[in-house]
Amino acid sequence: MGSLKYPVIDVVGVDSDFLLALVDDFNPSAVDTHGSVVTIFFPDAARRDAARAVVARVHPDANVQTRDVDDEDWARRSQDNLTAITVGRVRVAPPWAIDSLSPGSVGIVIAPSTGFGTGHHATTRLCLRALQEMSLTGSRVLDVGTGSGVLAIAARLLGADEATGIDDDPDAIRAAIENLALNPSATRVRFEIKDLRTAGLPAADVITANLTGALLARSADVLVGALRPGGSLIVSGLQSHERDDVVRAFGRARLVWEATEEEWVGLVFRQ
Repeated sequence: MGSLKYPVIDVVGVDSDFLLALVDDFNPSAVDTHGSVVTIFFPDAARRDAARAVVARVHPDANVQTRDVDDEDWARRSQDNLTAITVGRVRVAPPWAIDSLSPGSVGIVIAPSTGFGTGHHATTRLCLRALQEMSLTGSRVLDVGTGSGVLAIAARLLGADEATGIDDDPDAIRAAIENLALNPSATRVRFEIKDLRTAGLPAADVITANLTGALLARSADVLVGALRPGGSLIVSGLQSHERDDVVRAFGRARLVWEATEEEWVGLVFRQ
């Protein structure tokens, strides 16, 4: 029996963050950067090939190749390249890089095979910053598009009473559940398969939505409608040129916080 294969695209000539935003609709499961090459992993070959076609169309001068990577090779290279990151008092690390924490710090373990949401993407860091700008004590948190589950886990460890992460990708939910098992102190956290576009959202005191600018704009009423009175909505995944459109879409809520990093924007709206 052969080893498990991961369908990937290797891209040279496109900024990694813009590349990730471009292929987000195809549910990439991990990313690995080595030198000038950005390798993006997908759940299946169909989504990999569709993503390749989009990248080639938008960036015709880029070098875009497809291949299948052995499971063992992905795990080895992940361990070689993925390191811990610190955002405020939150430290996100792969299992082999978690180390002693300073007093008051929060440590989160995220497995390397779920590279999105490890904190290495600017949008995840912006959301982690925003979570630390507010009091979560006693709150119910909803993480929309949870991916690896890092934001839901972080919210609980930062003081939320409970946290729920939802995603329309079953592979993401499986990965989030596996990551939750690596963080036994994160009790009262659960993950569910749910599509923001077709299913109602449970009411929450704080909502995090690290999506795309277009999806945020389309889903603004649904997200704001799920906020309890006085609640806060953290959004990211939008680029600087999308900022004004997204803010207009959330016009019924009040913008109370904003930060940028590497052309990416994080916003907090209050009900």
